Amino acid sequence: MRAFLLPVLVLSLAGCGGAEPPEGHANATMQEASVTAGDVSIRASVVPTASLNRGVAARYGIDAGPGSVMLLVGVRQGPPMREAALPARISAVATDLRGVRTRIELREIRTGALVDYVGTVRMRPPETLRFELHAEHAAGAPRELTFSRDIYPQP
Repeated sequence: MRAFLLPVLVLSLAGCGGAEPPEGHANATMQEASVTAGDVSIRASVVPTASLNRGVAARYGIDAGPGSVMLLVGVRQGPPMREAALPARISAVATDLRGVRTRIELREIRTGALVDYVGTVRMRPPETLRFELHAEHAAGAPRELTFSRDIYPQP
């Protein structure tokens, strides 16, 4: 779990500074969503791209700026604190409050032994996005993860 949270923490702290967002906003937006079945877990985090510094954005191949969010997904197998990355095929869709569905293209990012998947979706804050993820992996049946996040304009 820590191995997945480290990149998310780095990404979230990279954009710190300036005016504070609405109370509770940052934690709610970047809070990890997860689902576990047996010893396999799927975890996802959403980060406004405007909060990424240039170096982090370049490393992930993302244009940092207003009007988009990054989706970071990891699939892990094993007991907590000793999990291993599990390669997967992941499809993701984001739906806004108007019902507009956007397919998110996810790219594989390798950092040492870790494998994560990253993609972006354009939107105009404030917005609430519902994310639907479908993951297929070698450890068993496909898994689903659905969650929503409120996205606010970055200061």
